[in-house]
Amino acid sequence: MDWGTVTTEDLIEALREVDWSSPPRPPSEFFSRFTFPRSSSKWNSRVKCNLYYYRTNYFIMIVAILALGFLRRPLAIVAAFLTTLSIAFLNDSFAGTFSEKVTRTVRQFSPHLAAKMRPPLTPVIRGRPSAKRAIFICGRPRWVFVLVFSLASFFLWFVSCGLLTVLWALAIGLLSTLLHASFRTPNLKARLNTFREEFRAVWRNYSEL
Repeated sequence: MDWGTVTTEDLIEALREVDWSSPPRPPSEFFSRFTFPRSSSKWNSRVKCNLYYYRTNYFIMIVAILALGFLRRPLAIVAAFLTTLSIAFLNDSFAGTFSEKVTRTVRQFSPHLAAKMRPPLTPVIRGRPSAKRAIFICGRPRWVFVLVFSLASFFLWFVSCGLLTVLWALAIGLLSTLLHASFRTPNLKARLNTFREEFRAVWRNYSEL
């Protein structure tokens, strides 16, 4: 894949749909091979590539920085957890996995209630869904959970008086992520994908001659 041609919207959409359950890259790989980008296009491609391949590492790093900022404020830690959970619900894979696990747990105590937590069926017209499949969590639209958890986290931020602290911690976490993604050399897997795409393009042009 040529990461230079990937737009920011495509990257955000890929991060929203990709499975985040994969384990993080080992520290020996994450903190190695730093080089300065040779041009702005190389930097743009490198940042997008690293943000995708090291997404779990960056997520853990930001959460760890936030946790260090709230060691003396338990309510702020809970608020950070709820904020993280509300953001995680925006990912399709996480929302589906969370709903499935909760429904499975509830089914052990109340099968009738678990049946009500199933998502509604999408109408099908001529063998195809009538619209893009909506994401439901425990039988409710996803935006309901995002709104509830966001309001709860905002209330806890206000009560704990930790809003300014979280802004500083979040700024440090995002800046650390940007610096790492800017100077970390893309891994071998990304390079092989880029080489494969370039080889296919050359072979396609050669076949058309």
